[in-house]
Amino acid sequence: MVIARARPTVALEWGVAMATLPGQPTSGDAHIICPFAHGVLVGVADGLGHGAEAAAAATRAMETLRAHPADSVIALIRRCHQALTGTRGAVMSVASFNLVEHTMSWLSVGNVQGVLRRLDSQAVPRHEAVLSRKGVVGLQLPLLQASVTTLAPGDLVLFATDGVSPGFADQVVPGRAQTLAERLLSTCNRGTDDALVLVGCYRGS
Repeated sequence: MVIARARPTVALEWGVAMATLPGQPTSGDAHIICPFAHGVLVGVADGLGHGAEAAAAATRAMETLRAHPADSVIALIRRCHQALTGTRGAVMSVASFNLVEHTMSWLSVGNVQGVLRRLDSQAVPRHEAVLSRKGVVGLQLPLLQASVTTLAPGDLVLFATDGVSPGFADQVVPGRAQTLAERLLSTCNRGTDDALVLVGCYRGS
């Protein structure tokens, strides 16, 4: 298991834990946390298949996001689709946090899971899932639709690739973001694919 230690940004306390499919030299999953003026961009990608070619596709997607962090999430997915032409392609989720408005705009293409869990037990809805469209970035791009939601300090945003069991977010318990990411990977790793869990705790501005 590879662990990316928790790091604070202006808006997020975050942690990442990753596991490579046994027998493979490198993981086909990748992520970024990229601050920009008045916001933070989060991205998670899963290159199709395994090994070096999957890793190359996922890495290229993250490099594309890093080059344009202030773009809208729809524009970013379109940029990634162009950049990944000729690769295996990737499925991915992207979330953009607006520190001024305390909102998050996010979308997913493919099966990278994304879940928002609100700290306020009276919030309606308490939990939200990223709006996902079937497709593969770089190969077959669906019609894109982003959703926007408000955030409050203490809200958790979680992402996981398909090496992690569905319903992983139901295993959340209070704790630091990095500790939670490691725990979720340990308990929910299916062991049949590369796996990545990213946890972000919104801190506000």
